[in-house]
Amino acid sequence: MRRVRFSRLPILIFLFAVVFCHAGDRERQEHFRFNLGVGIRNQTPVVAIGGMGYDNVILRVQGMGWHQGANDFWCGFRGSLLYTFFRDLPFNFDVGIGGGYEFAEAPNKMHQAFNKANSAMLLRPYNYKEEADISLELWAHLYGFYTQISVPAYRFIDHDAKKVLWGAGYMVEF
Repeated sequence: MRRVRFSRLPILIFLFAVVFCHAGDRERQEHFRFNLGVGIRNQTPVVAIGGMGYDNVILRVQGMGWHQGANDFWCGFRGSLLYTFFRDLPFNFDVGIGGGYEFAEAPNKMHQAFNKANSAMLLRPYNYKEEADISLELWAHLYGFYTQISVPAYRFIDHDAKKVLWGAGYMVEF
């Protein structure tokens, strides 16, 4: 009996996973599918999500913004091109690439007090976070609830941004 070398083991596991995740009832599936939902993200507090897909490939767009006054707002949008594994089951994965831009600005009372005490504009009166990237994404779904992890592969803009971006929420697929 011939032994399988360790270097071939990841390829065999990948092939097994691809075959296993497509073993389901294909007759009841619709070709086109649509998503609508809401969620939270670590850079953008609240997002609305919409998606359109064909078979196992789906394009999702999410974003929202809020303005409360001078130096107090946030906005963000993100798009993802994903491939779905285990589509027929209540638990499935989406893997792919995404990109987006997120910006948040909030007043900094300590800096404002420092500037007022010195009668000069020495520090910015606000804090901000800004990030634009292309990232690798993994979405996990269970009965409509999802979690999303995005690991930036390339950052165009990075100011006080997180190393790993995440999101969670609820989506309806029809």
